[in-house]
Amino acid sequence: MARIDKTIALLETFKPEQIDVSEDKTITLPMHDKILTFKGLPYLLDYVLPNVYFHVTTAYAIMRHNGVEIGKQDFLGKIS
Repeated sequence: MARIDKTIALLETFKPEQIDVSEDKTITLPMHDKILTFKGLPYLLDYVLPNVYFHVTTAYAIMRHNGVEIGKQDFLGKIS
């Protein structure tokens, strides 16, 4: 939980103007023997979000496999 709290605290330090209009910013990621280059919005939609969903789903599956009583509502959160 300390790591999650630390991550949330870091995210709360960002100001909207730091990420506004970053959809056209060039993002470069060194990957072993190559460099991937993206523009901001495709980076978010085509690289970041699929990775987030993959890791969340994998963690969910591991927890379920190990007997943690967690379900779809825990993933979705409270829907009002």
